[in-house]
Amino acid sequence: MSEIRSEPSIEAHPNAGALPADPTATPRTTNWATFLGLAGVIVVADQLTKAWLVSFLAPGQSVDVLGDTIRLVFSQNNGGLFGLFHGQALVFGLVSLVVVAVIVLYHARTDRSMYLSITLGLLLGGAVGNLIDRLRLGYVVDFVDAGIGATRWYTFNIADTGVSFAIVLLLAASLWPSLTRRRADHA
Repeated sequence: MSEIRSEPSIEAHPNAGALPADPTATPRTTNWATFLGLAGVIVVADQLTKAWLVSFLAPGQSVDVLGDTIRLVFSQNNGGLFGLFHGQALVFGLVSLVVVAVIVLYHARTDRSMYLSITLGLLLGGAVGNLIDRLRLGYVVDFVDAGIGATRWYTFNIADTGVSFAIVLLLAASLWPSLTRRRADHA
C-alpha cells in the first residue's frame, strides 16, 4: 500500500505568510502609558510648583535663588509661551484645547515609536499645565527668571519647560528621522 501524503494548505494555518512578531517592538499599551504618564508627571509637577510659589510670593515679588542669576518671581502671563502676545489668555485657552486634541489624536495615529510617545507626552503635559492656569485664573503663573544682570531669559514654568524640550526633540527628529522609527524598522 502506498502512503498518501498531503501538503498543509494555507487555510489550515491562519497566520501563514504573516511575518513573525517582532520581540523587540514596544507594545502599543506601553507607549500610551508612557505618553499619558509623562504628561501627568509634567502637569502635577507644574501645578504643585505653581501652588507652592503663590503660597509665599505676591504677584511681581521675587526671591533670589542663585544670586541674581536665577530667581523665583511670581509673574502673571496672560499671553502665550514666553510671554508672547500679552492679553490673549482666552484665545490661547481655546487654542490650547485644540492643541491638546491634536496631540492626543496624533499620538493615536503614530506607530510604536517610544521617542514620539516621550516627545508628545512632554508636549501634552506642558499644554495641559498651562491650560489649567488659563481656564482657572485667566493667566499662566510663570516663576523661573534666569539671566545675568539686565540680560534675562523669558520667565517660565515647568509646563513651558516640557513644551520647550518637546520642541527640541521634534526639531531633532526632523533632522534625524531615524530617531522616531521603531526598533523593528532598524532590523
